[in-house]
Amino acid sequence: MKDRPLILITNDDGVEAKGINELTECLLDLGDVVVFAPDGPRSDMSSAITSEVPIKYTLVKKTNGLTIYKCTGTPVDCVKLSISEVLDRKPDLLVSSINHGGNMAISVLYSGTMGAAAEGCIFGVPSLGVSLLDHRPDADFTESCRLGRMVARRILKEGLPAGTYLNLNVSKTDAVKGMKICRQAAGKWVKEYKRSENGAGKPVFWLTGSFENAKPIHPDNDTLALDSGYASLVPCKLDVTDYEWTEQYKDWGV
Repeated sequence: MKDRPLILITNDDGVEAKGINELTECLLDLGDVVVFAPDGPRSDMSSAITSEVPIKYTLVKKTNGLTIYKCTGTPVDCVKLSISEVLDRKPDLLVSSINHGGNMAISVLYSGTMGAAAEGCIFGVPSLGVSLLDHRPDADFTESCRLGRMVARRILKEGLPAGTYLNLNVSKTDAVKGMKICRQAAGKWVKEYKRSENGAGKPVFWLTGSFENAKPIHPDNDTLALDSGYASLVPCKLDVTDYEWTEQYKDWGV
């Protein structure tokens, strides 16, 4: 029904993950929903694409107002393929979510969830990523659905500036205190690897670690909001040009 908004939903946890299925249910009344998601977990893919082997998609379910596909590719592959080859019109909204685990601070650069949201933005589709700071497969997504739906409705009504997409993270709590508009926290992951041995006694390394804020720590950063029981909403941009540097060092040009 082309008089209703078309909402494209994807994720990086796979089409069967609880997060994407609960979000899908809470957005069904806002428009016609197409889920186009990986056929299994593809976490930490960032904006990875598949170029050396072909990918394919399969119809999983089709009912009135809801169509679900699974794809052998990455989250970004899902966005590219669905918009370029499958959908009969450009979506009015892309929601990548609900991710099992947070994507705040520098994690936005590693996240397959946010890679998909950025790709939607590249296609000119207002895009939103939603993540819950809970990795459990059976996590409670009630608050994430509530806030994700609220932001989705606002985007459908008002749109987003060209080149801007949104990163919503929700703290792990029964009742979120509210949602704050935040900046991305500066910092990095430290002590990232746990050393172990394989069966042959050779060293192997497991990714682990903890996030360490860089100073000065701004009071409006996303990690502080989440630590205080709030949800954080960070506007992200595709354009990564450092305009201050460009102006300051324009004499470097020849």
